[in-house]
Amino acid sequence: MSISESFLERSRYFLSNEYLPKIRLAIEPLGDDAIWWRANEASNSIGNLMLHLAGNIRQWIVSGVGGAADVRQRSTEFRARGGKDRTALLAHLTAAVGDVDAVLAKLSPDELLSERQIQGRSVTVFDAVYHVVEHFSTHTGQIILLAKIHAGEKVKFYDDADLARPLWKEGTKS
Repeated sequence: MSISESFLERSRYFLSNEYLPKIRLAIEPLGDDAIWWRANEASNSIGNLMLHLAGNIRQWIVSGVGGAADVRQRSTEFRARGGKDRTALLAHLTAAVGDVDAVLAKLSPDELLSERQIQGRSVTVFDAVYHVVEHFSTHTGQIILLAKIHAGEKVKFYDDADLARPLWKEGTKS
């Protein structure tokens, strides 16, 4: 496997099999009030972050790399104060990750250095994928922190008995 093929494979893995399952586990014990809670008006809720992640990955990968129409309305992701419950938000984000995975699965390593226009910027496909993975990781951490504020020890990712067996890997493909 080439380094380019490995980059694409690991990017797909992190989005689908690490970050998304962690978000699922983090929000599982939360009610909708906690999903839409904001520390203050300058902060985002878990719901806002989930809408934002879905919008971002669709814009950068599905549209920017894959060529689908860009219909994102970024400001609405942050203005929302409710509307979708935990289940609907997770379904929305899961569908977006699935669409991204389908685009990445079709990419050839030779396409990584090709140029795209995304958010008015000229970037390579490599830049776009790298941005999406790091951006998703950052917001996954924020979602986990907010979930732990509300649910404490109910948000757990490892069986700490011996070797810290990852609980979030159960039911995911390796």
